[in-house]
Amino acid sequence: MAVNGRTGHARLSQLRAWNKRKAGPILLRRDMVVFLPAVALAGLWFNLEGMFLLGLTALLVAWMTRPLPIPPEDSDLPHDAATGLPLRDEAVAIMSDFMTEAEAAARGTACIVIGLDEPDMLLRQMHHHEFEQFMRRISERISGALREPDRVAKINSTRFAILLRPTPRPDLESMIQLSARLQSAVEAPVSVGARAIHATCHVGFCLMGRAPAPTGESLLSAAEIAADEAERNGPSAMRGYSRELQKTAQARSDLSEEAGEALESGQIRPFYQPQISTDTGDIVGLQVVPRWLHRKRGILGERDISAAINAAGLQRRFAEVMLFQAFGALRDFDTRGANYGPVSLQISGEMLRNPRLLERLQWEFDRFEISPERICLTLRQEATEQLDQEIVAHNMSQIAKLGCLIELAGFGNGPVSVATIKRTAAHRMRIHRSFVTKIDQDPEQQRVVAAMISLCEGLGLQTLAEGATTIAEHAMLGQLGCAIVQGAAIAAPMPLDELGEWARRHRAKLAATPRIDKHRGP
Repeated sequence: MAVNGRTGHARLSQLRAWNKRKAGPILLRRDMVVFLPAVALAGLWFNLEGMFLLGLTALLVAWMTRPLPIPPEDSDLPHDAATGLPLRDEAVAIMSDFMTEAEAAARGTACIVIGLDEPDMLLRQMHHHEFEQFMRRISERISGALREPDRVAKINSTRFAILLRPTPRPDLESMIQLSARLQSAVEAPVSVGARAIHATCHVGFCLMGRAPAPTGESLLSAAEIAADEAERNGPSAMRGYSRELQKTAQARSDLSEEAGEALESGQIRPFYQPQISTDTGDIVGLQVVPRWLHRKRGILGERDISAAINAAGLQRRFAEVMLFQAFGALRDFDTRGANYGPVSLQISGEMLRNPRLLERLQWEFDRFEISPERICLTLRQEATEQLDQEIVAHNMSQIAKLGCLIELAGFGNGPVSVATIKRTAAHRMRIHRSFVTKIDQDPEQQRVVAAMISLCEGLGLQTLAEGATTIAEHAMLGQLGCAIVQGAAIAAPMPLDELGEWARRHRAKLAATPRIDKHRGP
């Protein structure tokens, strides 16, 4: 049987659902039980002939209503190898069937898309077969949190679509509750290879009535747009589709045309996220986080900025602007007598390939009268991977001689070896947030981070944990010996003019905290 068009997909969906029913031998089917009293009564009232005729009728009915297998032509349709789930094309067909069913019965349906945050980091933690096992466990958890008639599909390597069978009253509140339940199921630790993997996920959903068009493709695409928006808003975010969101997605593709003007006019500027000591609670540094103060769309985050800058080919100019504004902030701190420690600034592979990088840095230090140790250059993984290039290795060597502080990001999730640490002369390692998430609840996570901290201490390196979202995570990191912490549990990135007031309140809170007297005796 050929499967072409929407009708073919609908027929295939019906056959798959029919085939899932338990067939078994005809005589062992549960619905045969209802014939037993009738057969017994027929034997009592009509002797063996009546019993034989009624039994034969039962067998004939059971045979005629038996589940039919899927024809061989349909069994070859592609499914995901790791999870066995249908892929995107079949998900569209199933969603179309559900929408048709909903319209006929005056009901409603919806689509939910769940995606893993930072999948590249997860891939680096596991071998390929372990990652497949991990995805299989995630798919089982999602299926376990749904009703039996609902369907799950895998629409790309790290995203699932939940296709909801029509119900009487699906609304925004029920979608939020279901999305939160699914998110909790996915984010629980998964045991893979004798260790627990902690992952966060983003969720986007769309109700049938809000889809741009009454088709399965439109409803699924709308849920994907909502999931994209959730992913841009940080870990564990959730978004529902709206027409305004569609306009935002369309406008995002136009941002690259505005990026150049935004850089030159100061719309793209650094915000500052405090870093505090786990020992004293003092502010010991600041992380530069770019923000775009867009005239129409409000404050845009790092994902939107990075996409627009890369599309416009303005990586080098963006790095120069961030560097210039960070130096200006340091000079402003000196003028006001404020001490917040060194400013951490991300340095890209594009910047490291610039033969005149050292000259530019030296000129900025002289112009702003700033000493090199006031700047901490953060090497992300894509920059670390380029250390084999001669110009990159030369620049790193000269930056270290100049006196700039250097830290390596993504510790535990990338190509950071002892040789890399020596070549970069790094003084600090950043522990990736995937190791920080729920560290207060997972003893295995605690042992891993403790080992990482111990290794760094043995190499004479500081440790900084990024992405601490709760006070409990912050406290556990301090107990394990991590020197510095940053994240939402301490403060979100803020503009320069708000930093002074936040620092004043933070220091007042520290001063009011009772201190334990460690000296005993008279």
